[in-house]
Amino acid sequence: MSQKTYYRYNPLTEQYERVFPTRRKRLWWNARRYLAGVGIGAVIVLGFYYIVDFPRERELRQANDRLEQRLEMLSRRSDEAIAVMEDIASRDNNFYRVLMSAEPLSPAARFAGLERQRYYGELDSMGDVELVKVVTDKLDRLDNMVYNQIKSFDYLRELYGSQADRISHIPAIQPISSKFLKTMASGYGYRRDPIYGTTRMHEGMDFASDIGTPVYATGDAVVVYSDWRSGYGNLIELDHGYNYTTRYAHLSQILVHNGQAVKRGDLIGKVGNTGKSTGPHLHYEVRFRGQPQNPVNYYFMDLTPEQYDEMIRQAENAGHVMD
Repeated sequence: MSQKTYYRYNPLTEQYERVFPTRRKRLWWNARRYLAGVGIGAVIVLGFYYIVDFPRERELRQANDRLEQRLEMLSRRSDEAIAVMEDIASRDNNFYRVLMSAEPLSPAARFAGLERQRYYGELDSMGDVELVKVVTDKLDRLDNMVYNQIKSFDYLRELYGSQADRISHIPAIQPISSKFLKTMASGYGYRRDPIYGTTRMHEGMDFASDIGTPVYATGDAVVVYSDWRSGYGNLIELDHGYNYTTRYAHLSQILVHNGQAVKRGDLIGKVGNTGKSTGPHLHYEVRFRGQPQNPVNYYFMDLTPEQYDEMIRQAENAGHVMD
């Protein structure tokens, strides 16, 4: 391209004189022409890119669309699988483990080993990286839930194998034989205190019987207490394992000692009237994990359905506490 020539009229000489631009102006004119060319070229290239559909570009876009659809479908399936596993985990804690008297599996234990940090550095170079990371997180979580759930079921299977031993230890009979009972003095629940006259929680059952009536261990256990205790009088406490303990209070005689192993049905003491008591009777408690339970639910081995119904009726109607 030929360089433009510029002239300027000089009124003194009344002639047109040629103008020679400075070096800076020449550089600015050249740079302006260059930038204009680059801009026009960029517009043309972008126009081709966005308007003209090249076969290779079209194929890549279609492949990317298919990948996004598959990842979204995989994400939805992961959500459904996680929801199923969460339901199984809930049943595991609230039904299976309760049935086996096992401690619930805490969230920390259930999700142990699940690393939250992302160690997939190569994902940063992929398209749709965020979606890929989300799906990867869900699959990690699902794998971990399945693994820990299998471990939980293996534990429950082992626990089930020990149920024969567990059943022999759980309190399951009356502490006094029915033939020696005079009456059900008081059941479990809120009752009026016979001495102080206030309403309070009665944490066991009172069996009225003659002094000297045999008292039996209601399940296999180890004696952990056999001495006087304020309020209880002469008291025997048995540890049955599996989170169960039982108490036998107001005894006239204690026939076992601390550390002694006893079997269900073994004679351990005799009915009395010691401690805070208004008459000869046995105060009997069942505790699970330290919390008092209604003993009427633990006589399933020595009562017929009819006797059990009668026991419940008497326990509900008995309002006179003897201790």
